[in-house]
Amino acid sequence: MHDDALVNYDFHCPYCDSPLTFLIDTSQSSHDTWEDCHQCCAPIQLQVVVSPMTGELDSVVAGRDDDVL
Repeated sequence: MHDDALVNYDFHCPYCDSPLTFLIDTSQSSHDTWEDCHQCCAPIQLQVVVSPMTGELDSVVAGRDDDVL
């Protein structure tokens, strides 16, 4: 893992609306993952999309664990 592949992603928890920052590793390419909210501990599903051409972060979709992303 290279430090230049790490991107801070800021958003709000879909459960408690607390502001959060997660570190996204773009060297993992596009993937789905789950992280817990630092405030309410609820599971958050993250859908990470990385450009195959540039290796840069295209988008992140965050949702509740029971949402279908």
